[in-house]
Amino acid sequence: MYRDHPALALRGLTKRYADGTLALEEFDLEIPAGAFFGLLGPNGAGKTTLISAVCNLLRITEGEISVFGEPHDSLQARSWIGLAEQDINLDRFLTVRETLLYHGGYWGMREPENRAHELIDAFGLTHKRDTRAPRLSGGQRRRLLLARALMHRPRLVILDEPTAGVDFELRQELWRYIRQLHAEGTTILLTTHYLEEAEQLCDEIALIRDGHLIARDNSEGLREHFGVGRLQDAYVKAMAL
Repeated sequence: MYRDHPALALRGLTKRYADGTLALEEFDLEIPAGAFFGLLGPNGAGKTTLISAVCNLLRITEGEISVFGEPHDSLQARSWIGLAEQDINLDRFLTVRETLLYHGGYWGMREPENRAHELIDAFGLTHKRDTRAPRLSGGQRRRLLLARALMHRPRLVILDEPTAGVDFELRQELWRYIRQLHAEGTTILLTTHYLEEAEQLCDEIALIRDGHLIARDNSEGLREHFGVGRLQDAYVKAMAL
């Protein structure tokens, strides 16, 4: 049973780029199945490298990655992951509906039309279902990215800065979608620069800097660990160590 294993386990993960940059060094992390887990750190901390490694977008130098007990590069593990990237990387020639159907087809879904209709409705894109990506607003594109990540019903959803650059109202709306997703049993890994977002959503938070894990706990535990009253102050202290 896949829930008998951690949703994500990183063992000794190291990534050194061709120019010598060491993005991650012997990095260990385990995320339980069903968790809502936050990953916080400044630009260059290694967050994007970690996500790219988990999603098979780059080759690691050393270490092991497993997803619900399966090697991360296996077809099974890859099918269990849904990624909503920070960058808007939608095909400019596909409509909203076509974007979801194409993604469903990639994963071999037998009836992608029903799932696509469900997500288009859930994300308030019904009136834009036949609109191509360049003609969507920034908020609509952000919703479509998340819908695409959920199309094949992944067990682990990775959200890389999902509310970057969106207004307050859309942020609240996306929070509602994400909370519901978690309530349904999906494991979520969230990276964000908005500390209040991590505090509001995440059961547990890891702070990373220079490719190393600095601290890990819930928001209250991190505040106590660093002897401060706010998560923002704990973060500042951790990054100054």
